[in-house]
Amino acid sequence: MVRSYFGTDGIRGQANKFPMTPEIAMKVGMAAGTVFRRGVHRHRVVIGKDTRLSGYMIENALVAGFTSVGMDVFLLGPMPTPAVAMLTRSMRADLGVMISASHNAFQDNGIKLFGPDGYKLSDETEKQIETLIASDLTEYLAKPQALGRAKRIDSTHARYIEYAKRTLPRNMEFDGLRVVVDCAHGAAYKVAPEALWELGADVFSIGVEPNGFNINKECGSTSTDALIAKVHEVRADIGIALDGDADRVILVDENGKVVDGDQLMAVVAQFWAEEGRLSRNGIVATVMSNLGLERYLGSIGLEMARTPVGDRYVVEHMREHGYNVGGEQSGHIVLSDFTTTGDGLVAALQVLAVVKQSGKSVSEVCHRFEPLPQVMRNVRYTGASPLKGKDVTEAIADAAARLEGMGRLLVRASGTEPVIRVMAEGEDPDVVEATVGELADLIGKAS
Repeated sequence: MVRSYFGTDGIRGQANKFPMTPEIAMKVGMAAGTVFRRGVHRHRVVIGKDTRLSGYMIENALVAGFTSVGMDVFLLGPMPTPAVAMLTRSMRADLGVMISASHNAFQDNGIKLFGPDGYKLSDETEKQIETLIASDLTEYLAKPQALGRAKRIDSTHARYIEYAKRTLPRNMEFDGLRVVVDCAHGAAYKVAPEALWELGADVFSIGVEPNGFNINKECGSTSTDALIAKVHEVRADIGIALDGDADRVILVDENGKVVDGDQLMAVVAQFWAEEGRLSRNGIVATVMSNLGLERYLGSIGLEMARTPVGDRYVVEHMREHGYNVGGEQSGHIVLSDFTTTGDGLVAALQVLAVVKQSGKSVSEVCHRFEPLPQVMRNVRYTGASPLKGKDVTEAIADAAARLEGMGRLLVRASGTEPVIRVMAEGEDPDVVEATVGELADLIGKAS
């Protein structure tokens, strides 16, 4: 079956344009509600969102869909994606929904679904939902007396903050640390600064004035210039950049140098290994993680398993093989002792704990290895994927052979937008740059 709606991270697209229309959102609510309406108990779904304007439209459409098939809806308002996953379990819900397009601009939006265990849905379950969306859903409508109710829940911010704090040792405090946190005008604009303040840090907040349009705009984990400037301005010890739904994090050290997800995984993995907390002798990362991370982990006796891009694939591999640390270079860090998905705030707290316990600066703690030169170009396309053309496939094979033994090449279609990502890394930056440039140009012409 060809997937018409779900990509690598739920359903995503431009707001008010297929598939992110009120009609489709309502059908998603009806279909997902039908799939998870199991047993005779009163069924419930929790719905959170980020701060983009279209969230109101999508939220109301989902509420209509879920209540029409007999599910009660608990509305959380703006909340991080990991908070929705946690609250789905905590509130004994049958289903959790996050309305967000993550790090994308405000024009886009998306729908992420979580099962009652707080994990993202399997491909199989997503296919079930897609099949129902394409069918006549009227037969699943509830009788008038069985319609669902909708209710706003006001206590969830405090619950998530307390949950995040409890991932640290009881006596852990961040007094004396000057912390800048950039919430990307997104879902964590209230909870992240408050959690850090409650832990004793001297907190400077930016990106905490959402207006529906400014989410991820020149701020957050994909645009760290504002954070770097603020770290220098207030002479902070660390900068924390979250994305629009706060499931990823990028740090900045006291010198203004960016610390990506690969470095963060190295910090946590080594610290947990030394404390005997790693459930397996290594971590799970994706094909995008730098070869330098893999080599560094090998040098300290740890392994690194790779998965396709997407934190759901990282989580699936972690669950199947018993790992408790995984993530992506982009900043999705999954610590399964605490979370079922990437959690930017929890990951930042774990790194701050290492900094505090070591007594060292963030630059000393967070730069564990020198990454190999890595270059990536994004090539937009319309129509069919240009990767199927003979000239392109031959060029990719030639480029991979050229890098063999000194680096690696990755060419893949994005799962969330019509983009081909061309990435190469290796010991010779000139060869890497030339390889990516030639391939990107060729793919662009074939688009």
